[in-house]
Amino acid sequence: MEEKRVLIVEDEHKIADTLKTGLMEHGYHVEVAYDGKIGERLYFAHSFNLVVLDINLPGINGYELCRIIRNHNAPMPVIMLTALGRLNDKIKGYDSGADDYLVKPFEFQELLVKIRVLLKRTMSQHLPVGNLLQADDLIMNLDTKEVRRGDDSITLTVKEFQLLEFLIRNRNRVVSRADISVNVWDIDFDTNSNVIDVYINYLRNKVDKKYEKKLILTQTGMGYMLKAA
Repeated sequence: MEEKRVLIVEDEHKIADTLKTGLMEHGYHVEVAYDGKIGERLYFAHSFNLVVLDINLPGINGYELCRIIRNHNAPMPVIMLTALGRLNDKIKGYDSGADDYLVKPFEFQELLVKIRVLLKRTMSQHLPVGNLLQADDLIMNLDTKEVRRGDDSITLTVKEFQLLEFLIRNRNRVVSRADISVNVWDIDFDTNSNVIDVYINYLRNKVDKKYEKKLILTQTGMGYMLKAA
């Protein structure tokens, strides 16, 4: 079995060391950095399969380090682990490129599940599912991460890209907020959070706003649908 390597960047030594011990007991090879700069050096010095990243770090903060990682290796799974639990903090984390977000205090088993789901998704991305997804005049290139509608190029964040990919793969089918939560965010559905609605609006502004035909539709009380011919 291929060794799974995890980088933990966390300045609270007790948390970092506890996570390292727990992950190693589950078969992961783990490296730990206690500040952002060391985390950046370790990331570029070794090959990792996933990064667990605190936000409030000495050196460089987690948002900045996440952007550096994302610019270097777009598919790298990143889980943010932080005490910052407000909606705006979560949105900022996702905008910087995080795949998932876990608020302290947390259960180790929850982190373990998130790691397993993200690694499973990453490993499955090499399967021959096709390089292009299309819905009407909207085209996504899964290799280059380019998105176009007609003659226009559309720039998306990592999370926006993942959300749009999920909608296109399920085009002409209503997907609930719970479906999106599980498949795009890998988090238990939180009825008190409107993060998904915020990101749907982000996509609409980029994908639909300037076009006569609207692709992303709201099905009241049920969820969302990407409607295509």
